[in-house]
Amino acid sequence: MQGVKEEITNTDASLVIKSFAKVYRYGVNSRIKYWLWGTLVLVILILLLPWTQNIRAVGDITTLRQEQRPQEINSIIAGRIIKWYIKEGDVVKKGDTLAQLAEVKDAYLDPNLIDRTKEQLDAKSDAVNSYRDKVDAQGLQLNAIQLSRDLKISHLKNKIMQVSLKIVSDSMEAIAATNDLNIATEQLRRQKIMRDSGLASLVQVEQRNQSFQNAFAKKTAADIKFTNTKTDLINASIELNQVLQEYAEKVYKTTGDIATAQSEIAAGKGEIAKLSNQYSNYVIRAGQYFLIAPQDGQIVQASKSGINEIVKEGDKLVEIVPTKIEYAVEMFVRPVDMPLMNKGQKVRFLFDGFPAIVFSGWPKTSFGTFGGRVVAIENSVSSNGKFRVLVGEDPEDKPWPTSLKMGAGASGIALLKDVQIWYELWRNINGFPPDFYTEKDIKDKDEKK
Repeated sequence: MQGVKEEITNTDASLVIKSFAKVYRYGVNSRIKYWLWGTLVLVILILLLPWTQNIRAVGDITTLRQEQRPQEINSIIAGRIIKWYIKEGDVVKKGDTLAQLAEVKDAYLDPNLIDRTKEQLDAKSDAVNSYRDKVDAQGLQLNAIQLSRDLKISHLKNKIMQVSLKIVSDSMEAIAATNDLNIATEQLRRQKIMRDSGLASLVQVEQRNQSFQNAFAKKTAADIKFTNTKTDLINASIELNQVLQEYAEKVYKTTGDIATAQSEIAAGKGEIAKLSNQYSNYVIRAGQYFLIAPQDGQIVQASKSGINEIVKEGDKLVEIVPTKIEYAVEMFVRPVDMPLMNKGQKVRFLFDGFPAIVFSGWPKTSFGTFGGRVVAIENSVSSNGKFRVLVGEDPEDKPWPTSLKMGAGASGIALLKDVQIWYELWRNINGFPPDFYTEKDIKDKDEKK
């Protein structure tokens, strides 16, 4: 028994000595310093690695073109829904009929409204044409009146000229008759003197008296003829004035009739324009009874339902989401990051629903991200206190997924300047803003690539 106890004691002692030697390892060389140096070198290498500064921002998927965004289909006229041709979720083509409306206003209830308006328009056009014919006839009548007036005036002027010449002739005859009367008077006086002196007989005196009487009669007849000719001249002048006045009244009356007809034509043209406007409005309104899809898309958010529901002008019936979309992302950046954004700047995106492994500082080592370029930067702040930035697809990068949906979320990483990790740590510790490329730097970088 004592031997067994000694053996056990010796065994425990040997175990204690071996454990002590393994724990404290006296006389063994340590490798800790190599690990320290290796770790230090690794940290230095990591600090010297390149790091891409970036700005993180979130946004939603949208499109750069207004016509590709979801849009409302509104009723242009007030009406009553009588038939639906689609339901929510249907995909329609451009020009497909969505719904049919019926009139509710009493001014448009007549089913023959367009035809009756066309008849009124044609009747008014015929009336205007009749007034045009009347104007043409009055114009011809006016020309005839003027021609007749000119002929009548020419005739009277010729008559006045003839009477004037006759006055000259009659005045010369009156002068000649006066001379003959003077001669006959003088001869009669001398003959009487000679009779009183006994030198002439009574027969001679009677002959001279007869000659005197004949000369006096001729003188009286010449004066009467001359006076009558002057009266004829006055009458011809009066007749000329009467003709001028008469034809002036005819011309004025005909001109007034033409002006009246032209006024009726002008009023008719106004009525025709008004009726044409009404006719066009009725035709266009008739085309608004059917709501047509403006482009290819999917029908969503029908705000009106059932049959016989009344809609007003501008009321929304459904909403259409276009099927052909050039996607873009609208993201909102803080005002402090706004100076770092530039048009054409590259951005990496993580789209909701698409798995990705992201190293923001090493974009080339990331997986599942998609590239974009800044297209527009708004100059005014949005209601959320941030600036809106629109980013389009980068044509030099892989295409965006075709299964993206409008309004889905996206997380953007705007890439800035490439720096080393130690500089980025030092910048963050000191609270300095990140560096950023100017447009010239971006172009130079692209040219180097």
